[in-house]
Amino acid sequence: MRSPAREHRVADSRITPEHADFSTARATRGHPPEPARIVDVRHSCRTSSGPSNGRLPGAGPSTQQGEVKVKLKVSHVALAVACAWSGAYANAADVVKIGFAAPLTGQQSNYGTDMQKGVQLAIADFNATHPTIGGKPVTFELDSQDDQADPRTGTTVAQRLIDDGVHGIIGHFNSGTSIPASDLYNRAGLPQISMATSPEYTARGYKTTFRLLTSDAQAGRIVGTYVVKTLHYKRVAIIDDRTAYGQGIADEFAKSVEAAGGTVIKRDYTNDKALDFSAILTNLKGMNPDAIFYGGGDAQSSPMIRKMRQLGIKAAFVTGEMSRSPTFLKIGGDAAEGAIVYMGGLPKEKMPGFTGYAARYKARFGEDVVTYSPYSYDGTIALLTAMKNANSTDPKVYGPYLDKLSIKGVSADSISYDAKGDLKDAPVTIYKVEHGAFKPVDTIAGN
Repeated sequence: MRSPAREHRVADSRITPEHADFSTARATRGHPPEPARIVDVRHSCRTSSGPSNGRLPGAGPSTQQGEVKVKLKVSHVALAVACAWSGAYANAADVVKIGFAAPLTGQQSNYGTDMQKGVQLAIADFNATHPTIGGKPVTFELDSQDDQADPRTGTTVAQRLIDDGVHGIIGHFNSGTSIPASDLYNRAGLPQISMATSPEYTARGYKTTFRLLTSDAQAGRIVGTYVVKTLHYKRVAIIDDRTAYGQGIADEFAKSVEAAGGTVIKRDYTNDKALDFSAILTNLKGMNPDAIFYGGGDAQSSPMIRKMRQLGIKAAFVTGEMSRSPTFLKIGGDAAEGAIVYMGGLPKEKMPGFTGYAARYKARFGEDVVTYSPYSYDGTIALLTAMKNANSTDPKVYGPYLDKLSIKGVSADSISYDAKGDLKDAPVTIYKVEHGAFKPVDTIAGN
């Protein structure tokens, strides 16, 4: 359980990322006035070095080129003080670091770079609104770290981000890195919005943990029931890669299959570096399962389905969102046809803000949206909006605002969190590979 509901409750703030207009999101207490006069003085300081005749800007009827007319007559001392103050103003509060961690190199770097681009675009869109916090203009800046999808490296990276003085965390990508890193972020009091799907991530009572995607507890229950009752696969074999994600979703899926009246005829294991699955699959072939479920990433699922078809295994292949990727389609090739792949959230075609998001994404990165970036975009906007609503970048101040936030996102009509930090609105979409593409066949509501 998270701690009891916080006393500071705020009204739902609605934003439309497609239009990048965050001006309507306000905190419950009064928002400070815009520093218009300060901007004028700063402009005077930048553009006027003082006339050669000793006149101050606006001190007489004649002005030199480059001077700015102002209505207020001020003394040399007052202007000097104002200019010095405005310089400090511009430099003191205007850069706010947001931490990001994910695999940016190695076998899973495709996931990390996909996620990172959503964060980069969100920060660019938010900065374009010229936000002010605490009466000062702020610029958000990304501090990206490569955790290599390795738990030990993940904790090293987490401490580095804390030492860098970041004000919030988007990451990590993997459950296996997010969970140990969350211990450090919690001790530092830093809100963390992660792509982790393992139930354990939000199950330890931390007030700082939030999700970007449907949890495995939610997805496993939905997909296991769907496989048995809708697809009518009664005898199911399960393989997982022993990572926090792979084992976690396999466990939830197994429980759901059995609860729906199906039978798990075999559970087997590999690892997230393996490429040869001949022994496991040869053994399963003799058991004649209706379906084989795999919990893990596309680096394993794509050669696994190729080997299944090479061995003549006709069972359906079912796997999770880490295989909803170009890699799975490319390496799996013709063998991937007919595969069932689920993913938390709506299909792109039904995402409320996807059209505008896809256009901005293409303009910035020169490529089409892949899989994870809409979710990391929404999580980043949620984090920054909580800061603006709270009128503070201090995690202790804006944390309760994030806890109670509700915004309209790219990926969903409402991005909001329950008492543990799980998404309140958590549907799952079932895809089938047809003609080398993922075709959405069903979307099932979750909670």
